[in-house]
Amino acid sequence: MRLDQVSDQWWKNGVIYCLDAETFLDTDGDGVGDLAGVARQIDYLAGLGVTCLWLMPFQPSPNRDDGYDVSDYYGVDPRLGTLGDFVELVRTATNRGLRVIVDFVLNHTSDQHPWFQEARRDPDSPRRDWYVWRDEPSDQPEGLSFPGRETSNWAFDEEAGQYYLHRFYSFQPDLNIDNEAVREEIARIMGYWLALGVAGFRMDAIPALLETAGLPAGESDGAGDTRAWLRDLRQFVTRRRGDAMLLGEANVDPQQLSQYFGDHGDMLHMELGFLLNQHLWLALARGEAEPLEMLIRTLPALSADSSWATFLRNHDELTLDKLTVGQREEIFAAFGPDADMQLYGHGLRRRAASMLGGDGARLRLAWSLLFALPGTPIVFYGDEIGMGENLAIPDRYAVRSPMQWSPDPHGGFTKAAEPVRPVTDGDFSPERVNVHDQRRDRDSLLRFMQHLILSRRERPEFGWGAVTLIESAAPSLLCHRCDWQGSTVIAIHNLAGDEAAATLQLGAEVHAVDDVLEGHPFEVAEGGRLDVQLGAYGYLWLLARRDGDRRLT
Repeated sequence: MRLDQVSDQWWKNGVIYCLDAETFLDTDGDGVGDLAGVARQIDYLAGLGVTCLWLMPFQPSPNRDDGYDVSDYYGVDPRLGTLGDFVELVRTATNRGLRVIVDFVLNHTSDQHPWFQEARRDPDSPRRDWYVWRDEPSDQPEGLSFPGRETSNWAFDEEAGQYYLHRFYSFQPDLNIDNEAVREEIARIMGYWLALGVAGFRMDAIPALLETAGLPAGESDGAGDTRAWLRDLRQFVTRRRGDAMLLGEANVDPQQLSQYFGDHGDMLHMELGFLLNQHLWLALARGEAEPLEMLIRTLPALSADSSWATFLRNHDELTLDKLTVGQREEIFAAFGPDADMQLYGHGLRRRAASMLGGDGARLRLAWSLLFALPGTPIVFYGDEIGMGENLAIPDRYAVRSPMQWSPDPHGGFTKAAEPVRPVTDGDFSPERVNVHDQRRDRDSLLRFMQHLILSRRERPEFGWGAVTLIESAAPSLLCHRCDWQGSTVIAIHNLAGDEAAATLQLGAEVHAVDDVLEGHPFEVAEGGRLDVQLGAYGYLWLLARRDGDRRLT
């Protein structure tokens, strides 16, 4: 691997931090977080050790879906600041060694977007074909993104006199990606934000995006195969910025995952690991490694130009839609038994810390496991201190309460009398969970996460390496190795609340191991056998040493 490839593929050994400016820090006292607040806390993020900042939508919006209903792709919502504030944020982040990627919601717009307003008013306008219209609603595409909130993927518009396609909420009409002018506009928007310094895009709803006029990708009569268009879009982005990255949201079955990476790794650079996430939570619920082992065995092999983006929790509901009904019920029973904790019949609206009992051995095990899995880990804001959700906030917003900086009123998020959303109360209130106190506590979750992030960045084998499962007689032990450029890291995790012991075959070439996280000594027997005994929710990261290898310092 050449040095320039490693540099351009920074995302393979990165750690991504996802936040919403609206709920991160308010600097002007209006109760709403802003881009200036994010810029002010860049030093905090750099100190945490993350390498990339993922900004959730900040463009102008009616804000009916937390900014995912965009009404202007070229601006900044006035509540959050100005375009100048955005440029200053990117400059500050770059100076501290962080790249910035932004959410790009290109499957749909707000129904208040000028494009849609023109399209609905005039059937002869070129904008009319920027959206997908029918005289009668169709039973295609199948499935609903928000069952219980929407009853159809088609909505009737009185002014247009036709039905329009919306794969999400009815106030979010789908763009017609089969229209060449729409494709050109998408490239123009991406080029604009790349020119302002962003290093990539988290692309929303990729499977829906690549449907054309409600048909599967490639089956339309318009501008051509949308897979080929996505390939061209990647080429366009990397021409504009050589190290730019496209991270796609594609929650699909295993056999469908490869089609978004491309046959030669020439489409998306990364995909969010929804299947890894769902099977991780099933493994945690059972206290057994088998669900994750099975999933790792069935994931498609990736090219050197592709990778997963892994997460313990993200900004949406914890979706479990790719599991069986019985498997979902196991997770519901373990981590969200109350109906108020569940959403859409297939998800949970809780944060990781509250599901795993607060800061303790089980939560730290889960973070260690996430950081050791193949791919690039993502940390959702506040999870580094163990924030909980606020179930009094409706729907998915329950996990998007304000960041808790201090034990002060509203967690130090704002000095206004009323924040944009209420902070969490009870066991996870700012008085008990906040950055200020954890910075001063050597045993805090924040300190643990700093150590874990630094250790992960020092071990590129996890991000770059080939993954091999290691057999174990203990059902609760998940053991795997990552090999890259002659170096091997071995991760061992006990998913159960009881001790677990096993003899592992690391490989005859392994003569010794060094403990990456804690520095404990281990003896490796002849033939590469290692006897391990882990306490409840215990974990190890081990660096293999061969003859002549130096001990880890």
